[in-house]
Order: sequence, then structure tokens, then C-alpha cells
Amino acid sequence: MPSLLTVGETPLRLSPPGNRRFVGSETVEMTATGTESNVAIAAAALGADATWASTLPSTQLGKRIVSELREYGVETDVSWTDDGRVGLEFHQPGVSPREPVIIHDRDGATAVSMTPADIPMADVEAADGVFASGSTAALSETAAETLNAVLRAGGNDAGLSVFELDYRPRLWSPEDAHEALAPLLENVDVLIANEDQLRTVFGRTGDPREVAHGIASTLGLDLLAMTRGEYGALVIDDSVVHEIESVEAETVDAAGQHDAFSGAFLTRLLDGAGPDVALSYAVAAATLTRTTPGPIPAFDRTDVEALVEQLA
Repeated sequence: MPSLLTVGETPLRLSPPGNRRFVGSETVEMTATGTESNVAIAAAALGADATWASTLPSTQLGKRIVSELREYGVETDVSWTDDGRVGLEFHQPGVSPREPVIIHDRDGATAVSMTPADIPMADVEAADGVFASGSTAALSETAAETLNAVLRAGGNDAGLSVFELDYRPRLWSPEDAHEALAPLLENVDVLIANEDQLRTVFGRTGDPREVAHGIASTLGLDLLAMTRGEYGALVIDDSVVHEIESVEAETVDAAGQHDAFSGAFLTRLLDGAGPDVALSYAVAAATLTRTTPGPIPAFDRTDVEALVEQLA
């Protein structure tokens, strides 16, 4: 089985039950909701040896995150500290025409000051693949520099360095994101991103295939995978474009679908599959994830494989 090491922050998501609002709700549901940890969960579900590494406060909330990730088969390598806190994300579901409400409370989170010394760098160098995302890089210059060191160390001759753009306008501006991520992306083999995020951060317009190809060429990427919502997804492999249509499914919670896409895509690449096969697994995993509540990509491997067969 391929080995994957993901590095980044995992906040706790607090939500009122069902489709209720915070106003009038007497209880909230709590779950881990980090991009990097979600990708590790998705990878583990497909058979990868997945490890999530980060720094956490040695509190009940910090231990709560580790306990939940381990329930999904993810190994954890945490640098515990007495300083800082767990980041929080307040999420109020939206039901049309009511929009969802998301409030990030991440100031002072331990990952803000995370350095390479907090990460098992020897394991990073030994892993088949390493993964990080823009939502962690947005925390601070220190966090971005740490991810850069991780991606540089992981992208050796035997490893694959993967980054998910994961641009969130509530955390930083497109200009700040572009400037901060420029040196980091120099060490990336594979970039995964939503089409709208790519256009926003890189200031691109025009045909989506041309946008993806232009960015991949400019950055010197091996692969660029772009999700396009209702229009499916595509992968740029040098000058070759692989595309797949979206799958109709009832959306219960869309929060974890992109992480499921990234985890499945990366796992199949590490298994030796071609980009086209990896893309079909990614779309299948994302489709199944949005049919279940919560941000965790808790899909079943057999369900993914069955859906992939339908897509063939």
C-alpha cells in the first residue's frame, strides 16, 4: 500500500443539528474538519497508509481531534504543546434560499506557529506522497514556510508533492494568496483546485481547459486536477486533457467533497494508476461524500469502486 503523509491544521467544526440555525439551537455537533486530515481519511478509506502530522495543544479538544482521526484509520504524528489552542469553524447549514454561514476562529491556533521541527521530516522524505493545502498556509507566514519545507522535502526522486489550492476568501485576499503561495508552488508536482479558485487566485479568464493548461505550464506542474462543480472535472497531463462528467446525486452536505476528491485522486496516483483512472475515483469519492452529513469523507471503498465501474 502507498504511504501518504499530510501536514496541516485541523480545526473543530461546530454546527447546529440538522438544518437548524444557531439562534434557537440548544445543542451543537462537533467534528474535526481539516483539509489535510480529511484527505488522509479519504486515502485511508481506499487502502493507503495515511498519516496526518501537525501540532496541537495538549488539551481535551486537541486529544478529541486525534481520537476522531484514528477512528477512520488515520495514523497521527502530533507535536503536543502547552501553548496555543484548537482552531474552530462555526458552520450553519444553508437551505435554499438561505445561504450557509461559516465563521473561522483560528487566531492563536497552534498551527499558526508550526515549524519543521514540529513535523517528522524523516517520514516526509520517506513517504510516497506528501500533501498540504492553502487553508493552512493562510494561517501565517510561518505556517506557509513550514509547508514549503515539507513539500520540498517530500518532492524527492521517489516521492510526490501535492498541494490543494483550497482558497478561502474569509482567510485572505487573492493577491495575498498568490504572493504567499508563489514560492511554495515551485516545489509542487501536482496541484488540485476548484475552477473558480484557480481563476480568482491566478487572475485567469477564458476556456477552462486553457486556464488549467496555462497555469500548469507556467508552474511547471506534472499534473493539474481541476474540479468544475456541475461540469465535472479535468486533469491536465502535459498536453493531454482527461475529462469526466459530474454524477447526479442528492447533496446532503458538500463540505467534504473536494477533500474526498483530492484524497482519492492522490491515492490512485500513488497506486500507479493513470490520471484518467485517478480522476474517475476522485469524482466517485466526491459524489458519495456529498450524500452524507458532515465534513468527513466517510465513504466505503466498495461503493467507490462500484460507482467507478458505472462511470467507465
